[in-house]
Amino acid sequence: MAANKKVEIRYLTSIKNGMAEFYTPQTSNETMLVQVAAGAIDDLFVHHFQTDQLFVVRGSFVLVVLSDRQYQYIPLSEYSPAVVKIPPNVPHAAINLSDQPCLMVNAVLRHGAPYPKDYQPRRIPFPYDLQVAREAIANLELPLTA
Repeated sequence: MAANKKVEIRYLTSIKNGMAEFYTPQTSNETMLVQVAAGAIDDLFVHHFQTDQLFVVRGSFVLVVLSDRQYQYIPLSEYSPAVVKIPPNVPHAAINLSDQPCLMVNAVLRHGAPYPKDYQPRRIPFPYDLQVAREAIANLELPLTA
């Protein structure tokens, strides 16, 4: 049976109780708090023995996924709560073109011991289309200001 190498996006609903909103936590072996710096344009990462489950807590960024020699640009924001699940062996990167850092939770699922090369960036095979990344994040529904 072939491994599922498709990135999944699941938009979350919440339960409101008074002033608090509760979102379903993600099952994980390890939970990391990750910050993507303002203006960051990362090289690609490929994890061989882990599944990343990303949830933006503050700010926004564009997740870039390389599949069949094409980039897919997935905008993620605190204003549109979603968990993105990146299975093993899927090249991915983060682009944050805003002037604010993005803070997210990564609920990691381990499929073996951590592999040191999983955390070493790889050069991108061809340039990102930053205009497409800008448009992807601009098309997210943003909250109305008073």
